[in-house]
Amino acid sequence: MDRQQAPDITVLGAGIIGISCAVQLQAKGLKVAVIDRVAPGDATSHGNAGVFAVCGCIPVATPGFLWTVPKLLLDPHGPLSLPAGYLPQLAGWGTRFALNTRMKRFEHISSALNPLLQNATELHLAQARMAGADAYAKASPYFYLYKDEAAFQNDKLAWQRRRHFGIEYDILRGDEIRQREASISPEFNYVVALKHHGFSPNPGKLVKALADHFVRQGGEFITGEVVKFNFRDNQPSEVVTDRGIYPLDKVVLAGGAWSAKLAAQLGHEVPLESERGYHIELPKPGIELATPIMFSAGKLVATPMENGIRFAGLVEFGGLKADPNYDFCDRLLHHAKTLFPGINTEDPIKWMGHRPSITDSLPVIGQCPRHANVYYAFGHQHMGLTMAPRTGRIISDLVTSGQSDIDLSPYRIDRF
Repeated sequence: MDRQQAPDITVLGAGIIGISCAVQLQAKGLKVAVIDRVAPGDATSHGNAGVFAVCGCIPVATPGFLWTVPKLLLDPHGPLSLPAGYLPQLAGWGTRFALNTRMKRFEHISSALNPLLQNATELHLAQARMAGADAYAKASPYFYLYKDEAAFQNDKLAWQRRRHFGIEYDILRGDEIRQREASISPEFNYVVALKHHGFSPNPGKLVKALADHFVRQGGEFITGEVVKFNFRDNQPSEVVTDRGIYPLDKVVLAGGAWSAKLAAQLGHEVPLESERGYHIELPKPGIELATPIMFSAGKLVATPMENGIRFAGLVEFGGLKADPNYDFCDRLLHHAKTLFPGINTEDPIKWMGHRPSITDSLPVIGQCPRHANVYYAFGHQHMGLTMAPRTGRIISDLVTSGQSDIDLSPYRIDRF
């Protein structure tokens, strides 16, 4: 980037959200730069479950969820970890989260999530095609796996809500399941087979392929950790990194779990925590898997990947700085063996990343009410991959026309 001449817009963050914003802005004819401390797709976007979860309108904060927390924490194979040393820092966030488990809030949040998810698979396929990255975006069913119909009925509220939004699915039972996925344990006899979904067999490479297209089209990627903004006339006029200072015209804050500190400099306190997620990838699983599968009881996803099968899930609150607890991954190995009795779990590759989790499960998307040259695109929690192309289109529309095709009021940064 020319130190004297700012591009039309600078995107802070090179994950799937930031890169989607960058390629969509570039497609509108704008000169765009992206700044991040790591290469595109090397952080959280590298290790997600890879699913285009059109059905993801159900927030974590469902009515009754709080009553299940003690059981989840005491279960040695459960999906949740709250290290005692981090509880004081989590108290305020947890209180706000708890208030969002009320039924009225659940209905509001799910209604706000749904527009960001519609046609997500088609948008991913189109964005990947534009970048020549078709190999990393595939249409596919998405299976929700239950032991039996009674277990499915325990999730009745979620499925009623999905039906309310017109999300389509079939029910598979018994041998119908094994005909589709022969390796699934016979313990599981009920599958919700969701339509119009998809997945990436390598989400990290998907981001890199999009970033390569962005650079080929004249975009600039700058390596550096963003430290702060400099202001002129009450507008951020420069971004300061550990490797240099760069002029700004317009700027998109798309830094995922690292966004709260910069948002605070712009005058907004956002209740954002790192919801640390883990995965294991089995390079020689010894079984075939064609379809991404959500194991509802274990709260994890099994996804066929380019280099094996990935099991992703778990929730650990420990902030951005604590070392990963890779022993936590043993829970994923346990569930892998439960789901697929014939699987080979040798030589698992373990990974941890930071989901940007806001107390109401809704992202921050839109123009900054304090600074007209700032746009926000962060806090997508579990749904960042799924929502990325839609978020990119929203931001590109706002920047070029000041308009959006959906109501953005639920995602305002001053809602808290």
